[in-house]
Amino acid sequence: MPVHTYRELFRVPEFKPLFAAVSVQVAAGTMSGLALATLVFARTGSPLLSALSLFGASFAQVIGALTLLSAADRVPPRVTLTGLALVFAVGIFALAIPGMPVWAMLLIILATGLISSPGSGVRWGLLSELLPEDGYVLGRSVMNMSVGVMQIVGFAVGGALVAIISPRNALLMAACLELVAVLVLWFGLSSRPARAEGRPSVRETWRVDRRLWSDPTRRNVYLALWVPNGLVVGCEALFVPYAGESAGVLFIAGALGMLTGDAMAGRFLPARSRTRFITPLRVLLAAPYLLFALLLPVPVAAVAVAVASIGFGAGLLLQERLIAATPADMRGQALGLHSSGMLTMQAVGATLAGVIAEYLSAGIAMVVMAGLSLVVTLLLTPGLRSPVHGTANENATV
Repeated sequence: MPVHTYRELFRVPEFKPLFAAVSVQVAAGTMSGLALATLVFARTGSPLLSALSLFGASFAQVIGALTLLSAADRVPPRVTLTGLALVFAVGIFALAIPGMPVWAMLLIILATGLISSPGSGVRWGLLSELLPEDGYVLGRSVMNMSVGVMQIVGFAVGGALVAIISPRNALLMAACLELVAVLVLWFGLSSRPARAEGRPSVRETWRVDRRLWSDPTRRNVYLALWVPNGLVVGCEALFVPYAGESAGVLFIAGALGMLTGDAMAGRFLPARSRTRFITPLRVLLAAPYLLFALLLPVPVAAVAVAVASIGFGAGLLLQERLIAATPADMRGQALGLHSSGMLTMQAVGATLAGVIAEYLSAGIAMVVMAGLSLVVTLLLTPGLRSPVHGTANENATV
């Protein structure tokens, strides 16, 4: 069945529960992240620890990408996604325990990040299985648009809960949302086998990762997906120390910008000309943060963040390029490697930005990160100009 419009997309039966579960989990993640960053910053006064509490789980993604990622194509999607949502719920409940030391919180964050590392590959591999190939960008764009909307909801509700009740109660609400996702996934998805044969293992993970990385086209796409994005997320990690209690406004502005960029990239850019927009969107992603050298009023800062976040739409265009360059039985791991690398670079960017902000102001640290992102974008541009060659006959098991 062709999928070229939103109406056709939502006629795909299992797309709806997957969409609903992802939306609920994004709201839970944004609520818990804001609550935890606020709690840690209030207790320690450290921009670095606040950034780590917000993005620290992403550090574990690099370990998962090297050890667990072969599971993305070799496990039943329904059972795996449901189990991971349950793990997230338990982890958030644990973070809400009164009196828990900051070091213990960080350990829980890292542990849940490691366990969840194959989850994005399972989720997006399932999406590529549910939709025809020419419908993936539209489907993923709608998912990303949902991420933007639910981030707005999550940050707005989370900010209100943090201010009105407490960060710990906001964490409890987020854990309950994860339990809702457990029910939606279990009862909404059908049981289906794994996409690839064989058992997941560290050896299999390494072998397919090497295969994915050895192709120059995929390698350039991965670097473009990971590095500029991660450096700009370092800017976002400093919203709390930069804006204090108004940080939620900046997070909401970023979510609105991301929503706009995903809608534009997924629905309105012609397929034949999408490649030409990759570099301009990546430049837009970083350039507005150069203004943060000044102490901007919150409304001006919010506009700058919203405009910059439109640039995240380039990620959709790069994912389309990645899928076109990857055989079907490797796509779960390929998309999982993309997500793991992206989250790892986001954690690296958040940590680097936090370290710089320990010695300089948060605004100057954001300018440094944005400048680095622009440099990397320009260096990677030549490698993205070559056409993608078909790989349908590539054998992942060789």
